[in-house]
Amino acid sequence: MANRRLPIAVSIGEPAGIGPEIVSETYRRLGTEIDFFVIGDPRHIDGPTEVINHPREVAGAMPRGLPVLLRDFGSPRVPGEPQPGHATHVIAAIERGVQLVMAGKAAALTTAPIHKKALKDGAGFAFPGHTEFLAHLAGVETVVMMLACPELRVVPATIHIALKDVPTALTRDSLTQTIRITHAALRAQGLNNPRIAIAGLNPHAGEGGAMGTEELDWIAPLIKDLRAEGLALKGPLPADTMFHARAREGYDVAIAMYHDQALIPIKTIDFAGGVNVTLGLPFVRTSPDHGTAFDIAGTGRADPTSFIAALRMARDMAPDMTDGAPA
Repeated sequence: MANRRLPIAVSIGEPAGIGPEIVSETYRRLGTEIDFFVIGDPRHIDGPTEVINHPREVAGAMPRGLPVLLRDFGSPRVPGEPQPGHATHVIAAIERGVQLVMAGKAAALTTAPIHKKALKDGAGFAFPGHTEFLAHLAGVETVVMMLACPELRVVPATIHIALKDVPTALTRDSLTQTIRITHAALRAQGLNNPRIAIAGLNPHAGEGGAMGTEELDWIAPLIKDLRAEGLALKGPLPADTMFHARAREGYDVAIAMYHDQALIPIKTIDFAGGVNVTLGLPFVRTSPDHGTAFDIAGTGRADPTSFIAALRMARDMAPDMTDGAPA
């Protein structure tokens, strides 16, 4: 009999947010379309669950309920109100997901949203965000966050830092790494020579030095050097004209210089369906492109569209691995 494809691991994220709700609703909507399991506390999930002891049990459990690899968080969730005692368990669930994927027990990792302040307050979480923590767990020095929807892929060259710190953090070496990681990842996804558009740092890409000189000093020369290696690059381009429909037809991915320069266009184009993909990890990781949404947690208004898209993208990107057990 044919072997089963490995399931996708899902870390539950912050229980007080909408993570448990969108995960449960995803199961209700998808049924058995995608084999996945949640690492978390089944008491936090509204709907039928099946506690499993190993990812290989997922396929058999899916018809009966959402498979949950048990992590006892110690207390129930209170929507909208993070519990300090949950923080260590949120972190441990992420760690467990990474362990399973890197051990070849799960095909990919999809993460529900965390709340960084709650983790810092409750467990001294020392990382700026999910992406940096995953890089640490994987032993990778540099990763890239890509936001994707059917109409746009965009990569911020700097992520969770204050705007005033961007010009210092953005260097020739860091931008080169971002471009190379993005190029390699898209090639791995089947684009032979991905077209990469690179935004300027300053308004109007500096307008010939009148609004800043970084473009003239080093960004344009860097692009020229990499283009000479054969990379299909264009830029630096004014960010305010890069993201309309006709402009998007000219590239496969855009690289922006800072967080909001990247996230505003994708959230405007597809607020509910955007997916966060971490490039440069030794495994596939996706997540919904939204946060914990404490203000609507427990109200029944949480939209699972982005989480469903993240799960499907993880399935499509993951290597076709099986667990060796008969179907």
